Amino acid sequence: MSTQASQYTGAPGVMLTGIITLVAVMGIGRFSLTPQIPLMIEDGFLTLSSAGILAAMNYIGYLLGAIHVSKLKRHHTFYLKTGLMATVLVTLLSAATSSFMLQCLFRFVSGVGGAWALIIVTSWTQLVLAGKQAPKLSAAVFTGPGVGITLTGVLAWAMACLGFHASQAWLVYGVVATIAALMIFTRLPKTLATTNGKIKPEPLNRNLKLLLAAYSLAGFGYILPATFLSQMAHAIFTVGNQAAFFWPLFGLAAVAGVLLVIAFAARIRTQPALVTAMIVQGAGVASVVFFHDAKGLLIATLLTGLGFLSIMQLSMRLAREVTQGAVARTVAVLTSGYATGQLTGPLMSSLSVTLFHSLEPALLLAAAGLVAGGILVLLGIKNTA
Repeated sequence: MSTQASQYTGAPGVMLTGIITLVAVMGIGRFSLTPQIPLMIEDGFLTLSSAGILAAMNYIGYLLGAIHVSKLKRHHTFYLKTGLMATVLVTLLSAATSSFMLQCLFRFVSGVGGAWALIIVTSWTQLVLAGKQAPKLSAAVFTGPGVGITLTGVLAWAMACLGFHASQAWLVYGVVATIAALMIFTRLPKTLATTNGKIKPEPLNRNLKLLLAAYSLAGFGYILPATFLSQMAHAIFTVGNQAAFFWPLFGLAAVAGVLLVIAFAARIRTQPALVTAMIVQGAGVASVVFFHDAKGLLIATLLTGLGFLSIMQLSMRLAREVTQGAVARTVAVLTSGYATGQLTGPLMSSLSVTLFHSLEPALLLAAAGLVAGGILVLLGIKNTA
């Protein structure tokens, strides 16, 4: 997918459009579920086990949306805008029902729409900003989900102070996501040149296959703390509003991880940086098992957050170094693997709670997956710049 869009838009405008799109579909549309889980459990809509199923519905949708984009040859802008608006709409609609089945449907739609929007807007911004020779602005687009998570977390803290119920919180998230979408809707690309359908896509080479496996493990590894962080915080801080502090901290750590990669981009090689990020994040995930207190939760929040978006950013960069394939297809293929890992995580959490009445076995498995992914990148991928 190459771009013919937004010649009239400067590089900072393209970057901001990408960031705000990701704030709406990822930071709010997708990750508002994390601070909502303890509220929905408290309001009697969920149990810890059914929360895993609800999260899994989002990741099933995300996986299917990613697979769809990987095969898409035309109408990219339609799916970008549809994905954005669908995600915003179901976030708003979530305020109107306590039905578990409808909430599952809404999370599924949010997953599909989020995948459409994330992959296409990421590919568009990377191509446009590469053409404008703005690599730092291109990398900064990856802060979008972290900025959105921080915003979601601050809103969750404010609503906790005000004693909001889950339905009221969904409405607030939906309104904020709507405002974000309206801010950038007219700035999204109007046309995107498409790949000639007669040209066969380049097959995945060995390095890209190994990166896909490692990135899938990264998706599995981070998703449990990212999904249940707020619930784990509420289990430690049973009174007061201290628990609400950890989700915006996760978002800030995610933004910091991207900014650190940008700051040291000229001094570090992509492959060892990705290995380090995955192992550090694995240590963060494991810390909540080894330290059953606020210290473990704080370490997990910081280290898991630091690795979250930097792993995404570094994986996409490494993919460009090991393949000459089309950007959109490469992003979509990697995202499909990541989504498969994410889908496995909540299902594993439900199994862990059912069998062991605890998330700890699933968290240890997730940490091991991250370390294994890092080792795979270190030892398996060859001949990178």
